[in-house]
Amino acid sequence: MILFLISLMYLICYMDRSNISVAQPEIAKAFGLSKTAMSLVLSAFAWSYALGQIPAGWLGDRFGPKKVLTVIMSWWSIAAVMTGAALGMTSLLSARFLMGLGEAGAFPVASRGMQLWFARAERGRIQGTTHFFSRFAVAVTPLVAGSIMLAFGWRAIFYIFGLLGVVWALAFNLIYRNTPEEHPAVNPEELAQIRGTNPDGTIRQLSVVRKATPWKRILGSPNMWYIAVGYCCFFFGTNFYLTWYPTYLREYRHLTLQALGIMGSLPLFAGMAGDLFGGSMSDMVFRRTGNAKFARRVVAAPGFLLAAAFLIPAAMTSSAWTCILFLAASFFCLEWVIGPAWAVPMDVGGEFSGTVTGIMNGTGALFGASLTPLVYGIFFEKGSWIAPFFINAGVFVMGALIWTLLINPERSVVDHV
Repeated sequence: MILFLISLMYLICYMDRSNISVAQPEIAKAFGLSKTAMSLVLSAFAWSYALGQIPAGWLGDRFGPKKVLTVIMSWWSIAAVMTGAALGMTSLLSARFLMGLGEAGAFPVASRGMQLWFARAERGRIQGTTHFFSRFAVAVTPLVAGSIMLAFGWRAIFYIFGLLGVVWALAFNLIYRNTPEEHPAVNPEELAQIRGTNPDGTIRQLSVVRKATPWKRILGSPNMWYIAVGYCCFFFGTNFYLTWYPTYLREYRHLTLQALGIMGSLPLFAGMAGDLFGGSMSDMVFRRTGNAKFARRVVAAPGFLLAAAFLIPAAMTSSAWTCILFLAASFFCLEWVIGPAWAVPMDVGGEFSGTVTGIMNGTGALFGASLTPLVYGIFFEKGSWIAPFFINAGVFVMGALIWTLLINPERSVVDHV
């Protein structure tokens, strides 16, 4: 039940952040914005999203997921409505910046919540499941948002999606508890499965002692920054599908808005399958070997390499349908990375996993996601529709090397090991 509730948050989160990509041509026309100007609007979200990661993750560790997630969901729902009410470049930029701040804490705080609710051997699967919902949101948003836009105009997209967030915040506040120990529906058998048992058969106790965040140890850990840079490589690739992908298909591949909602969603559905496959495979290897380093690396590194290999023919082909099929294969493999990537901060961060995840996701957003719309936007503005994909493939190869040689899921970034 808790996993489904958090997964719905991921769904709404990605619908809110990606719906602007569907309405992008209409917004640009309404306000007279160039592709470079729209790139700045898209990057404004990524900048504030990056800036808010570490503070929001710390707040989740400090005050618990229930309070923090309720507040931030309400915050970004208001920002979504503000996007729909924008009057020009300034108000549009401000709304996207505020939305980025609001959504910044969603995944780090949710990761802390899931760490409290699930056993270590399930972390890859649950992270794959939640991100499955986020990719499902990206897949269906072109169809849903496109239908709303055709019926009511582009502003209605943001009003309707903003309302969904308010409904979720109310439901979450009523149902969720920060720990399974506090929830009346959790019985002793389930709690034993989550916490594990001591040699005498008693259930392990969750520490209730609140410690000061060991910032020096976390920020001084090389493993922390390997994890962060590895996620930059992943974020750079996936953010294309949240920003320029619909525009690429409409303006370069000449898909209609209706075809975009059908054909264009295929890579996103493939990514959803990749989320479940990668997370589940990593957990299966971990259960069989007990070796977290091998279990996370053996899925993430090949995922990066295969994603790079499929991306090149996607860019080079003259057929829109062939392009979409190769992009689907690339995104399927790339999404193998998501389960291991988000399980690792839970493995190495302990009770400060919200902060650690915030650092990883914030670095990814600042140096990965924020560059994607700029790189693609600048090249697309010049009529170069192929070059950015080669850059992307190179980033994927770098990600594979970082996962193979540097990231260690068994080395804590909090304790001296």
